[in-house]
Amino acid sequence: MNVVAAVKLYITKMTEESGPGMKALLMDKETTSIVSMVYGQSEILQKEVYLFERIDSSRHEVMKYLKCIAFLRPTKENIALLSMELKYPKYGSYYVYFSNIIAKADVKTLAESDEMEVVRDIQEFYGDYIAVSPHLFSLNILGCAQGQMWNLAHLQRTAQGISSVLLSLKKCPLIRYQSSSEMTRRLAEKIKDMIVKEDKLFDFRQSDGSATVLLIVDRREDPITPLLHQWTYQAMVHELLTINNNRVNLSNVPGISKELQEVVLSAEQDDFYRDNQYQNYGEIGQTIKDLMNRFQAKAQHHQNLESIADLKNFVENYPQFKKLTGTIAKHVTVVGELSSLVGRYSLLEVSELEQDLSCQYDHSGHLQRIRKIIPNERVRDKDAARLVMLYALKYNKHNNEDIRGLTVLLKKKGVPDNLYKAVALVVNYAMQHQRPSDVSMTQDSVAKTTKSIKNIIKGLKGVDNVFTQHSPLLKETLEDLIKGRLREDSYPHLGNVQLSKRPQDIIVFVVGGVTYEESLAVHQLNSSLCGVNIVLGGTTIHNFDSFMEEVKIAMHGTNWRYGREL
Repeated sequence: MNVVAAVKLYITKMTEESGPGMKALLMDKETTSIVSMVYGQSEILQKEVYLFERIDSSRHEVMKYLKCIAFLRPTKENIALLSMELKYPKYGSYYVYFSNIIAKADVKTLAESDEMEVVRDIQEFYGDYIAVSPHLFSLNILGCAQGQMWNLAHLQRTAQGISSVLLSLKKCPLIRYQSSSEMTRRLAEKIKDMIVKEDKLFDFRQSDGSATVLLIVDRREDPITPLLHQWTYQAMVHELLTINNNRVNLSNVPGISKELQEVVLSAEQDDFYRDNQYQNYGEIGQTIKDLMNRFQAKAQHHQNLESIADLKNFVENYPQFKKLTGTIAKHVTVVGELSSLVGRYSLLEVSELEQDLSCQYDHSGHLQRIRKIIPNERVRDKDAARLVMLYALKYNKHNNEDIRGLTVLLKKKGVPDNLYKAVALVVNYAMQHQRPSDVSMTQDSVAKTTKSIKNIIKGLKGVDNVFTQHSPLLKETLEDLIKGRLREDSYPHLGNVQLSKRPQDIIVFVVGGVTYEESLAVHQLNSSLCGVNIVLGGTTIHNFDSFMEEVKIAMHGTNWRYGREL
């Protein structure tokens, strides 16, 4: 199962089925992101696609000599815009592809609008999701919940996105969901209804008798993971700089050159990033140094051009040399900025305490260390607040006076009101789907709200890296599923249809957003397990800032940004 390959295959088919000749690619906002995640612009130019247009833009020029490939989501807005486009066509012919199932009534509407008979083909190509990596996809939905219930528009979009993943991977799964979450149950039922309604589309018979499981879980079950700093390259970049559809904005970096103000980190287009995205902070520094040494050796070699043969060799290798130059400049800049932020904000000290909070039980010790670190001027407001959040989640029934005392310290530090008040929001968010008896934590009992703290580590013996002790709850859940130990009362099968053998393919979806730490865990499971393939998806991919916004929207139903600029 490879979601990047699945979407890329659809885009390739579009360009091939329209035949030879110059083409324009007409997209909407979402399909623009879908295409850009799997195809670089230079790569798609090789498919004779020379013009990229948005269907919601105001275009005036008529170009009848171009074929138009329209790749759109089957929304009411897009149907209306495409109908208008077909009534007054700007291109010679149209090949229309929808990213999901389209209603027959909408097809009829388009046919009636095609008065000049410019449409050559209409098909459904199920690429209705953001393919981030072969095993990871997102729907780019932030704030899917209103209290403990779905935002109905987001429920519909999420169900459509997951059904598209299933169709693109040719899977008709057994569905399991988290029993303590009403949102996962609603989503499971919505997807099941779609499968029943479109039973012919989902008629994928496995010749080997293997089965696929769709497991739907709730972010509230593990609020710890998105609160922690991450130390692998990909996750660090998202946490400290933010990755938005493979793009990283570096315009705020002092002295940054114009060409590096926005960089693309794509495993499909950048071999260095593909090979090193899961390396930890220490390893990536050494890898960058090795890359620099190789570059300097090549540069020195190209300086010694003494013959026609040397010149010919340089010209032949110049594209690769130029590509290597750009790769080095990009990653040296990104890693340099990460290093600067780590030192400037004492993130090693902060992260060590975060990991300790998530993996060990030491109430008095943790309380003293948090009290000591909050006043540190180098520690950012949001990092001080996230430490208090971790403490509150772990010890929320131990002594409320201690939590109140820590929030007072946050006030004295000058932490904005809406950020320190978020401590209570995070605890309430995590408790929303829990029974009261499950919430408290003692030395002998770990609350379900912090189930990700599954191993109480009594020391650092055997731990390779103090900054990567934590393991997300999702990893344990998947291991239990694979071994047949996932409890039916906690994760029931929809429709009482149970799997009789170990699943070969697992698609796990996190309502409320996934993290790159969980993506790393899935990558490790895929690498270590034989005969089991896992794909991970979420409504969005979180760092701390986006998770805080997710919590705020769920609890208050409004967009939220924390305090002042940091």
